Amino acid sequence: MNTAKAIAGLLVFVVLATANSGGYRYGVSDQAFYLPAVNHHLTPDLFPRDAPLLEAQARLIASDELMAAVVKTSGLSLTYVAVGLYLLTLVLLIGAAAAFGRGLGYSWWAVTLFGILLTLRHRIAKTGANSLEGYMHPRELAFAIGVAALAFVVRGRHAVALSLVVVSAVLHPTTAAFFGLVVGVAALDQYVARPGSQGRGRGRAMAAGMALLIGAIVFWALVYGAFNGRLATMDAEWLAVFAEKDYLFPAEWPIDAWLINLAYPGIIFAIWRARVRRGLANPHERGLVMGLLASVLFFLVSVPFTVADVALAVQLQITRVFWILDFVAIASIAWWLTQSSRTAMVVIGICLASSAARGYYLLEVDQPERQLVRIDLPDTPWMDAMRWLATQPSEWHVLADPDHAWKYGISVRVGANRDTLIESVKDSAIAIYDRTIAVRVADRVHSTSDYDQMSTDRVRMLDDRYTLDVAVVTAETVLDLPLLYRNAGFAIYDVR
Repeated sequence: MNTAKAIAGLLVFVVLATANSGGYRYGVSDQAFYLPAVNHHLTPDLFPRDAPLLEAQARLIASDELMAAVVKTSGLSLTYVAVGLYLLTLVLLIGAAAAFGRGLGYSWWAVTLFGILLTLRHRIAKTGANSLEGYMHPRELAFAIGVAALAFVVRGRHAVALSLVVVSAVLHPTTAAFFGLVVGVAALDQYVARPGSQGRGRGRAMAAGMALLIGAIVFWALVYGAFNGRLATMDAEWLAVFAEKDYLFPAEWPIDAWLINLAYPGIIFAIWRARVRRGLANPHERGLVMGLLASVLFFLVSVPFTVADVALAVQLQITRVFWILDFVAIASIAWWLTQSSRTAMVVIGICLASSAARGYYLLEVDQPERQLVRIDLPDTPWMDAMRWLATQPSEWHVLADPDHAWKYGISVRVGANRDTLIESVKDSAIAIYDRTIAVRVADRVHSTSDYDQMSTDRVRMLDDRYTLDVAVVTAETVLDLPLLYRNAGFAIYDVR
């Protein structure tokens, strides 16, 4: 493929992937954690009360420190660093996907269809993960790097693949761990199960060395590192905080979720065997398939531990191994549907039109208020209130609707860079990693459960308990407190 076609294909992929994600948006969803964590590194005076909450997850990853370093060294604002990393993620993803397909011997027809299918954002059943996100997310970048590792696996370059897994681990350790499992098993299959071309002694030595290295890393992580103390059992009080996140507990999945996720290995294995029978299979494809099957086995072994509520088993979110299987299954289907050039052209045309139509529908019909790209925070009454709060003292403690992030799109921590008593969606997700934080979240969710009927006496009671500075309520809510700011949608009252 020449350079012009590659650039055109890249642009089409980026546009369609963004449109099918509902457009690029800054500050939404999981960025309710990531952006405040970055800003806390940039300005340590921020979040004097919420720092322990942010640290519960931030200490497990380094992406926030890296993003802060990029902001400092580049002089760019965090908004532009975020959109730059988003674009980098998509470029790496489609580039690695193409390299993966070509490494398996796929035709350009198959690779083209594969790329189009990847633009169709979808949720991986009962994993809490989407195939794409319409915002910068370290997990997506780590996944793209993991796909690049698979591209080296199918070329037999396992050392490079493992190095890429290490790089992705800096951004998102659990995503990298699942890729590491696939890459590690593929390497063992190459050097141990089929050692003839490499030498049996070398294969055994490599396997022993790899086992020792992995064992040492796991031992260090459990005893001294990020997983220290995580073999404890979660009690009922801890579990209750995120009970609605049923994707963490596969034993509670409905049967359709099991059928969908376990269909992935079946599809991958069946198409690989068809390629073997036709003499088209890559010599290293067997190792890839064995690695993917091993990841499914790892998931199945983990289920009793999640049933037993072992903290580490829940926190690893092992269900996300199916994200990798989803990716490879899509690649396999793309190959299967492009066995003849005539069929390939028809299928590619249908899928391309479908992706474009779906993206248009999401942006123009389903949610017409959205744009294809929104680099900055939106101009809304809520954000107007947040921008006013951002000009006030950094130590202010803000009381807002506990569901404000999903109701109004942007969390207080992102929009105003201020501590907030509770942000129910993201705080409950962070509670997975720390029981103390879980107790804090449960207490505050309970205390603010009647926020829609907030009264002056209720605000004063919350102030006595949590030492608040201001309360943000809808403009229709009138409190017998000094009014500091008001716009068409919201009012900010002084609680001090």
